[in-house]
Amino acid sequence: MKIILTFCLLLLTHTVTQAQIPGKVLDAETNAPLQGTRIYNLETNQVQITDDSGRFTLPSEGEYRFQIKGYDPTTLTIKSNKFFTLQLNLSALGLNEVIVNANQIPKTLKKAMTTIEVISQKEINRGNDINIAQVLNRAPGIFMQSGALNTNRLTIRGIGSRTLYGTSKIRAYFKDIPLTNGSGETTIEDFELASISRIEVVKGVPSSIYGAGLGGAIHLTPKNSSLHETSVHSQLTMGSFGLLKSSLNFNYGSTNNSYRGVYSNTHSEGYRDNNQYDRQTFTLATNHYIDYKNELSIVASYVDLKAFIPSSVNESTFLNSPTDAAFTWGKSKGFEESKRGLLGITWSHDYRKKLKQITSVFGSFREGYEPRPFNVLEEHTLAYGIRSRLLGTVQLFENPLNFTMGGEKFKDHYRSKTFQNLYEDFPDGTGSVKGASLSDFRDDRSYYNLFLETNYELSKNTSLEFGLNYNKTIYELKDNFIASEANPDQSGAYRFRRILSPKIGFSFLATNEISLYSTVSHGFSPISLAETLLPNGQINTNLKPETGWNYEVGTRGTLFQNKLQFSVALYRLDIRNLVVSRRVANDQYIGINAGQTRHDGFEIGLNYSWVDTKQLDLKTFINGTFNHFKFKEFIDGDNDFSGNDLTGVPSELLNAGIDFTTEFGVYGSVNYQQIGSQPMSDSNHLYSDSYGLTNLKIGYKTQVLEQLKMNIFVGVDNVFGESYASQILINARGFGGNAPRYYYPGFPVNYYTGIAINYIL
Repeated sequence: MKIILTFCLLLLTHTVTQAQIPGKVLDAETNAPLQGTRIYNLETNQVQITDDSGRFTLPSEGEYRFQIKGYDPTTLTIKSNKFFTLQLNLSALGLNEVIVNANQIPKTLKKAMTTIEVISQKEINRGNDINIAQVLNRAPGIFMQSGALNTNRLTIRGIGSRTLYGTSKIRAYFKDIPLTNGSGETTIEDFELASISRIEVVKGVPSSIYGAGLGGAIHLTPKNSSLHETSVHSQLTMGSFGLLKSSLNFNYGSTNNSYRGVYSNTHSEGYRDNNQYDRQTFTLATNHYIDYKNELSIVASYVDLKAFIPSSVNESTFLNSPTDAAFTWGKSKGFEESKRGLLGITWSHDYRKKLKQITSVFGSFREGYEPRPFNVLEEHTLAYGIRSRLLGTVQLFENPLNFTMGGEKFKDHYRSKTFQNLYEDFPDGTGSVKGASLSDFRDDRSYYNLFLETNYELSKNTSLEFGLNYNKTIYELKDNFIASEANPDQSGAYRFRRILSPKIGFSFLATNEISLYSTVSHGFSPISLAETLLPNGQINTNLKPETGWNYEVGTRGTLFQNKLQFSVALYRLDIRNLVVSRRVANDQYIGINAGQTRHDGFEIGLNYSWVDTKQLDLKTFINGTFNHFKFKEFIDGDNDFSGNDLTGVPSELLNAGIDFTTEFGVYGSVNYQQIGSQPMSDSNHLYSDSYGLTNLKIGYKTQVLEQLKMNIFVGVDNVFGESYASQILINARGFGGNAPRYYYPGFPVNYYTGIAINYIL
């Protein structure tokens, strides 16, 4: 009997020691599965390769090396047979191999059939960590004007340039959570840069996946929580004009669960009068790898903002007193105060080896209060929705066909009230005072998208892509204000026609390092409810959404043993039913369809690694955007602007810079940006001046203790004190004999310095 028990015990022990170890290999920033990762057993020299889902099964415990092109290799000693997840970091020269999720079918950047800009963590850290406009403006085809930290307008290939305040016609997501509201308006500048690890920008028309959005789509990837690590990162930054920012970043990660939280507090007195800015943010990201088939992630964000508004000024003030606020905004002490939060939960489930489901549910809210010289605005927004899709692979004629299909349902409830601003009835210094009610609206906005996208590998080097999106958008307005002859009831509904948007793309790998691609896609942008309202209070049901076709060819790749990374794109975007905001009174506008625009452009980006050694890492970059944007047909009343340059877009953008790092811990970056002149009016009778900005940052990193790192840095923005307009208000008009206010003065030379400490437990 003892012999039998001993034998059973030995057999059980042998079974346990030989138990297989399952796991996954993922991108550390996006959690995209890394197919084709080679896993070397350093004791037996056996090699395994991860499958389409990044999965693997190891035969036993031991020391293993995980390696894939474009990512830093990692060696680990595995001592447990439990499910195991590993995250790999993108290498410095691995951008062409990075897995992008922008088209929802994960693929390497070099195989993408759309022009996609990937802005990495290193590029985010090149300058100050205060203004996202600096980060986005380094990428070709993208232009973000910044009148103040809370006053920005983003355009991609000229789309969005006609929006007077803010950003529209561009989709944006924080992971899988939509940041674009039901009217197509987007705000991304409030997010803390320290909480973002990567920004992916899809240029062109991404409607086959994302629905409404002629300009493109922006993916903000929150800084991922890291497995197998517990760390705390703290940073303090001080600078010109009362800048003071502190942030705290903590991470806890076990084998299959991780949590990251980022808190920040930013204060600035501002360069101009009535320009104080205060913002607190908190961001949470968690990952939970439940088992071989199930993953759960949670992302949440909260922003508490109060920012005063200096607004735009006329030419005389811009040239002679750029620190002044607009008179009425300064006297009323106008500001923007908002609290907003969002929460998203994503569940990923593998049904089988080549079929996967990803479902996200999300919700958000925003409470806003904005005293303006002409009224006081109160806003309340509650939004929620779901996005679900299947990703799979099937064999078609012996070649793989990758596909994604699914839908997105979104709804937001927007409540707005306006009140009289009685600031003129009180002595100077009092500022805005809320008076009698002027309006009370409830706006329910909803849409749904059904989408399909396929990627078929015709051969090893040739792929064909086809996409289709079906969209339905509805606005319903309820006017709760007491109707009268002076205030007619504006209740009503606006239902867009159902829109079908196709896309077809082609990709060819000329070599292992160089790819060619081409795409044709259709898209549209919704009309804001404010644009649909006529002066008599009725909804203009004849107003049509803007639609367009995008035609594009491009190439990307590497040369000279991966030292040179390049991308080139040539495109034409034709827009029909151009929606124009016609000014009918001071700060009051209505929307009209006024014609067509044609956007022809050329974009190029070059990155070269001159030295890549332990002693010195030296790289340069240069990118250019050359635009030829025209009103193909534009008739506004008695004015015919056909053939004129598109308003509010510079003719060229140029960025160049140098990055270096030494083995002694010294690092630095120099960036130069040239902005061409831009038409400020549809008649083209007035253009802004071109200008160039130089920014500099230098720092020192050192290992203080085995677990403690320190980073000290100093930076200078606008090194040569260039005088320039950081944002233009197009088609500005003067009222009451006053000169039109076109200009937002930009910062003069300004400085910042800081210290960051990272402690790994």
